[in-house]
Amino acid sequence: MAQALGDILPLAMGIAISPLAIIAVILMLITPRARANGVSFLLGWMLGLAAVATVVLVVSESLGVTSSPSHDHSWVGAVKLVLGLALLILAGLELRRRPKPGQEPSTPKWMKELDRTTPPGALGLSVVLSSVGPKTFALGAVAALAVAQSSLSGADQALAVVVLVVIGSLGILAPVAVYLARGRKAAERLQDWKDWLVAHDAAVAGALLLVFGVLLIGKGIIGLAG
Repeated sequence: MAQALGDILPLAMGIAISPLAIIAVILMLITPRARANGVSFLLGWMLGLAAVATVVLVVSESLGVTSSPSHDHSWVGAVKLVLGLALLILAGLELRRRPKPGQEPSTPKWMKELDRTTPPGALGLSVVLSSVGPKTFALGAVAALAVAQSSLSGADQALAVVVLVVIGSLGILAPVAVYLARGRKAAERLQDWKDWLVAHDAAVAGALLLVFGVLLIGKGIIGLAG
């Protein structure tokens, strides 16, 4: 169990630091439906992460990974290598997106519509961001593969997935918790967080994608060589 947790914790922290998703939930927390939208977004984020991990575990079991964890499954290394290369490409795109000196940072157009979001819309958006977003999908899938390749029992695998989901949701949980604790008094602090993230989201996302891209490439090469 300790080895599996050691494999998934760094990946879960990488999922947790998702600037665009954090900006989105903060924007929802400064709208009239703040409480309902914020909680719905958090629940959707957790559902999306759980769905990715569950699907990967089910597919891994069908391919025999969980039943013979010590067997050489070279395709697992190939998957990690491909995902790592994809993250490196995305890292380059994000770093190129950084605002030039003196240029005002901007947010994606879809974020400008968040003030009209309803709780079901917040839930659906966060499910998509957490399950289909390239970084969250790649890191969640690799973490689930690490769980599948371990010799954990079914109950311990479920516990490992819970740890992945909880740690991977901390970035969303933090602003929601601040709002639930302080209500409208939290608006100024949340606005400061949002302004900082909008100004630096491309740099932060690019750096994270670069680090985890290199990490996955390394894991992929080791998997193919082993």
